[in-house]
Amino acid sequence: MKTITGIYGKLKEKVNLWRIANYNCDYSTIPEIFSHITQQAYLRKAQIEALEHYWYVRMILGTPNVENLYKKFYRGLELLEALGLPLKEFSGLSNLPPEIQKTAIDEIIKKIKTDDEFIKRYRLEGLRESLTLPYPSYILALAMGAGKTILISSIIATEFALSLEHPQDNFVKNALVFAPGKTILGALREISFAPYEKILPPRLYKKFMTNVKFAYTRDGQKDIPVIKGSSYNVIVTNTEKIRLTKESIRKSYFQDLFKDIKKEDELKTLIANQRLETIASLPNLAVFSDEAHHTYGQKINKELKRIRQTINYIAEKTNLIVTVNTTGTPYYRRKVLRDVIYWYGLSQGIRDGILKDVKGNIVAYQDVSDENFVREVVRDFVDNYWNVSIYNGAKAKLAIYFPKIEDISKFKPVVEQVLISKGIAPNLVVLEVHNKAPKEVQDLFDNRINDPTVPYRIFLLVNKGTEGWNCPSLFACALARELRGANNFCLQAATRCLRQVPFNTHKAKIYLSQKNVSLLDSQLRETYGETLSDLNNQGREFYEVNLVVKKTEIPPVVIKRKILKVVPKENGVVKEVSLPKELITENVKVKKSIYDLKQVDKKGKVLRLIGEQEVEIGEPTIDIYSLAVEIADNYRLDPINILELLKEHLIENSIPISLARKIKEAIEKQVSKYEIKEEIVEQALALLNLDGFKRDESGNFYTEIKINKTRYEELLLKWEEAGRPKFGFHYDPYSFDSKPEKEFFENLLLMLGENPDDIEDVYFTGGITSRDKTEFIFEYKGSDGKWHNYTPDFLIKKKNGKIIIVEIKGEPFRVKKIEKSMREIEELNPEKVKYEILETEKDRLKFGEFEKVRNWIYKGD
Repeated sequence: MKTITGIYGKLKEKVNLWRIANYNCDYSTIPEIFSHITQQAYLRKAQIEALEHYWYVRMILGTPNVENLYKKFYRGLELLEALGLPLKEFSGLSNLPPEIQKTAIDEIIKKIKTDDEFIKRYRLEGLRESLTLPYPSYILALAMGAGKTILISSIIATEFALSLEHPQDNFVKNALVFAPGKTILGALREISFAPYEKILPPRLYKKFMTNVKFAYTRDGQKDIPVIKGSSYNVIVTNTEKIRLTKESIRKSYFQDLFKDIKKEDELKTLIANQRLETIASLPNLAVFSDEAHHTYGQKINKELKRIRQTINYIAEKTNLIVTVNTTGTPYYRRKVLRDVIYWYGLSQGIRDGILKDVKGNIVAYQDVSDENFVREVVRDFVDNYWNVSIYNGAKAKLAIYFPKIEDISKFKPVVEQVLISKGIAPNLVVLEVHNKAPKEVQDLFDNRINDPTVPYRIFLLVNKGTEGWNCPSLFACALARELRGANNFCLQAATRCLRQVPFNTHKAKIYLSQKNVSLLDSQLRETYGETLSDLNNQGREFYEVNLVVKKTEIPPVVIKRKILKVVPKENGVVKEVSLPKELITENVKVKKSIYDLKQVDKKGKVLRLIGEQEVEIGEPTIDIYSLAVEIADNYRLDPINILELLKEHLIENSIPISLARKIKEAIEKQVSKYEIKEEIVEQALALLNLDGFKRDESGNFYTEIKINKTRYEELLLKWEEAGRPKFGFHYDPYSFDSKPEKEFFENLLLMLGENPDDIEDVYFTGGITSRDKTEFIFEYKGSDGKWHNYTPDFLIKKKNGKIIIVEIKGEPFRVKKIEKSMREIEELNPEKVKYEILETEKDRLKFGEFEKVRNWIYKGD
């Protein structure tokens, strides 16, 4: 796989260190959010990494534009090399003195921005696009299937959450999302129904959902349904719906308002940019373009220019915080786009299980006629995929792409002959789809292709089924004859079958005639910086596994625990507050010194102090509505009562920040009547919380997990494979974290099979650690002073109610804070709970460690 040489490599190193440092920055909300995201395990690895890169650039680097971003990491000739200039052409600069070299490099940067001949000579069109933008604009390049729209939703949610926490700081308060093509409603649906509770912690999620408003641009509307100047709007649109040209304005837009036809041209001009002006009125705006992945090859220049013209206008009219472009490719004409701050490629997607494995399954047939090629493709597909289906029962499908409708007429009989020879009725499984096909066929193909009741398995396509066609049951694509389509048609068609589906272990397959091999390889290099060899050699490293609950009637574990409670002081809870009669804000004043120029005096000075003035500095403001919500949320008061209280004392709806600070301080003095007390309580902990699981059509509870290929083969244990034991497997299968864990469990089952004594059951509790699926989680205070979750590995219950909690851990990995916390549980439940750590040595339990559990079971130690 080709390595990116742009800023991405530098950023990746920095972000890795930032993650290790628990996202240390000026805002504690950031580590809180990432901790929650990690616990929820909803976002994919690529989405989390992209979100980390975004916030590192925002928080640590200060959201620079692309030119300043590069200058933070590179100096001198290194800067030119990082920007993609051919360094050998400028090698003479290395011999210049530092100051002259710096001036020369500055002149080169200026030429990139202004000199057309220089740009043409070195093919730097893409670089000019990046360096001429005065505002921050970044590209997050993620391969298809990685979830770019959910990533956009995550950025919006985290930006809004931070803005609600810190309304005076420079966080995003409005978002404009350019959806690809005409898929506005689909994008809006995905953004508005994203599971934000899995992205934001509960307290931030509540604020976000209370304030956010979703809108989209409709045909026939003169404006966008948002209040000008308001905050926390998410507007989904495309460029056509925002920047209307006056020629596209229909008379019906204004015929009821004006009767003077002579003013028609003037009225069209007025209406044309009305939507754009509404957008430009929104403060702290971020623009997201989910359209860059829609623009391949040469088209990217035209498409990005059209979007950027609109964004440039918006940037001039409002406070544009940042622009984020998501795309499937970091390349333009085989050159890295310098805006890319994160990249996740096709081969990485295959390795991580986001895309179907295709290793060894990209095949090209040599020295065969087109007829024999089609015959072989259909035969091979029937032999290998006819009995394959996906999670919802939809059968595996094959798409054969032809250049012309006439080709379908020629080769359809060949397809039918192969199917008949296999005992399959062609009329029930073959469907030809093209622009001349009946409307009901096109509707089925566009909207109902994923319905498991659809009988068609082999699709003969012309100008259909490329980008945007979402068919998860498509397992094979064939490119019949030589395809010369522009806009990377060959690439789009060949990779349609790679999108992964849950629980699938079958590879995808791409069939090529030899004529198409070089074309597809070229388009892969152009778009992804990868080759056919990269994909054909890239095996999947992760499998998706379905964990099914086998035991739903599990008694909870009842134990005593020490908890910290925030309780009212003796004076009780304050529900009503008051404010001083007179609230005075402090004017911020600074001293200004005034100088004049004079001839150099004896001390060598030129400036002469001629006077001083004291001036007031304008202070940022906050509206009383936002202040009322913030106070009510912070101190658990009624927001309506707080708003009425503010209106009683204040004349203006907007007040200086210093006055708002005084109001909050006055209220805090009245409500600070709580204290933290330690309390011992008895809690019933459910080993499985069924509300956190999904249900299939048969009513079974299940959840999905992703397992590394090595762990899948070595550490996954199924109930059937374990000999259907009586104990364990409250869900099936068990996915262990280490060989010693699996060894301990298998030895335990063997021992209990011979002599179960009074054991009620055995549970592997280390496999499910999410709070929405289990309550068997303990907290401990780490060395960083923060509270963390801990889930032990095993729980063994006796019929008399006694339990032993077992942790399998090597000495270097033991955490004293965890052990201290668990020993407290032991002390609080001396007759009931035992906590035991079994040490490992390399990939095995240490000799004699298993005896600790054996003694507890049979001797009652």
